[in-house]
Amino acid sequence: MPHQKNNLESYPPVFRQLNDTAAAEVKKNAMEETVPIPVVDLQNLGLEKLREASKDWGLFRLVNHGIPETLLSKLEEQAKKMFSLPFESKQALLSSPMSYFWGTPVLTPTGDALKGAALNINWLEGVNVPLSQLPQFQSQDPVLDCFRVLLEEYGRHLGRIATTLFEAMVKDLNLDPKQSESNIDESTGFIRVYRYPAGVMAEEAWGMIAHTDSSVLSIVNQDKVAGLEIFKDNKWQLVNPVPNTLIVHIGDMMQAISDDEYISVKHRVRVNKQEERFSICYFVFPAEGSVIRSSKYRPFTYADFQEHVQKDLKTIGYKVGLDRFKVNADG
Repeated sequence: MPHQKNNLESYPPVFRQLNDTAAAEVKKNAMEETVPIPVVDLQNLGLEKLREASKDWGLFRLVNHGIPETLLSKLEEQAKKMFSLPFESKQALLSSPMSYFWGTPVLTPTGDALKGAALNINWLEGVNVPLSQLPQFQSQDPVLDCFRVLLEEYGRHLGRIATTLFEAMVKDLNLDPKQSESNIDESTGFIRVYRYPAGVMAEEAWGMIAHTDSSVLSIVNQDKVAGLEIFKDNKWQLVNPVPNTLIVHIGDMMQAISDDEYISVKHRVRVNKQEERFSICYFVFPAEGSVIRSSKYRPFTYADFQEHVQKDLKTIGYKVGLDRFKVNADG
């Protein structure tokens, strides 16, 4: 099958039609102020710097992470090839355990016709990859087969990094290492690869609306196109991409495990008018059935947490998250 360069046929229909029918001349966005987030060196892991970043920021930039630069560049290149396939081909080729998705709902009031549809979804497409099941994925397509091999190698690195960081956090928080073992489980790790199409709707639609991650830790590899923003000091600030570094987010589970010593950072993704943006995100969770105990929250498992999140999204339209489990809070 021929692989096409990025074009309208590779976009989901809503994005395709908007770009096709509204190809107005656009101006470059003014440069936004970027925030100098803390830097943590995995090869020289100081607990004080790790604590400061996790407590005051809820994220940090990781350097000396040990992932070969060639692997990162090959993975990005292969992701671009995969996303450039025609939309219908991606739907057909990406089957269990990988899954293709686009425009996840943001649950906002609907607008009119096509424009309303675009404002009602996240302006993205993605591939969900549960790493423990990845060896089961078989494809005759050379691009997807190469993608699988690279993702497996990348996943092994991310499991190593997440475990190393979590063990240091357990030490910093003076938690019982034995009791904390089940609070992170490499077998739960999955990767989501995102493409945020460039578009004329960039000033009205969001690549991803503001949220916190439900994970223990999330580790993001973003390309050279800016877009990630965090909410810090009562304002939104841009996290600048830096080559060969990773962005580590503290997730909701880690905030609870830390007794609110660490914070789960609220973040969002802005769409770029001129350039597509790609990011590769890793998420890891507690072991199934592992009970999180904290003085600030009622005991709960990740399954309990997810059940409440899904219920809240359906009934009230947004994620309440950890507040549902606070001591004396209504369930």
